[in-house]
Amino acid sequence: MKLATVAHGGRTTAAVLDGDRWRALPADDLSALLATTATDRIPDLAGPELPGATAVLPLPSPRKVACCGLNYADHITEMGRELPAHPTLFAKFADTLTGPDDDLVLPPGVDVDWEAELAVVVGAEVRDADRHLAERAIAGYTVANDISVRDWQKRTLQWFQGKAWDRTTPIGPVVVTPDELDPVAGVEVICRVNGVERQRGDTRTLVFDAADLLAYVSAFTVLRPGDLILTGTPGGVGSGMTPPVFLTDGDLVETEIPGIGTLRNRFRLTDPRS
Repeated sequence: MKLATVAHGGRTTAAVLDGDRWRALPADDLSALLATTATDRIPDLAGPELPGATAVLPLPSPRKVACCGLNYADHITEMGRELPAHPTLFAKFADTLTGPDDDLVLPPGVDVDWEAELAVVVGAEVRDADRHLAERAIAGYTVANDISVRDWQKRTLQWFQGKAWDRTTPIGPVVVTPDELDPVAGVEVICRVNGVERQRGDTRTLVFDAADLLAYVSAFTVLRPGDLILTGTPGGVGSGMTPPVFLTDGDLVETEIPGIGTLRNRFRLTDPRS
């Protein structure tokens, strides 16, 4: 099952894909729907078709966005680190999220990098879950890109200030339920910049998979329906190149996970004082 928040008739609504057409669900967006409805009930709630609807930011208001860094062996190696015993975590705000086709706008003079990722969508409240409960609490998966401002990230040992710029983390275009996608069996995570492939990883090589991360995070903070966990990025980031390569004004960043879809985000440099 593929779920989304779609724009239609001047408003947004949660929707489920039926063949090649979106059908309306009884909520303004997918965040609101998941807060009140278990995913197994959603097919029974599908309403009228929405011709011409377009997918927008699927989860506009998660309470928590937890992210794992250094979770693919190849990326850990390119960053000069050893395999971790525990997940390396940081947090984002909901304000960092943006839609699957939105521009990524940042001021001049910053070093901006790409990080293609699989994101996990929480579908049930979980606290201190074991792996079995964590698996059952997964509503689905979506595509994300943890666009990172590297020079700010490296100012201190804490990454937060390089990861939490407003409207710089595109996600979408849809959320795919676990019956249609199995990251443990392996799905590819791909990033292209201006049509040139920069990243291609496989979720089979994650050090900590989706259930591992959900269980680990839930040990210290409750997770609720609609919350997000980003699982980390494979090798091929710009800062790992020699010399480093960063995004420039007008670059097109495409982030793809087969079976979910592709984000297409144009990078723009805009002076906020102008």
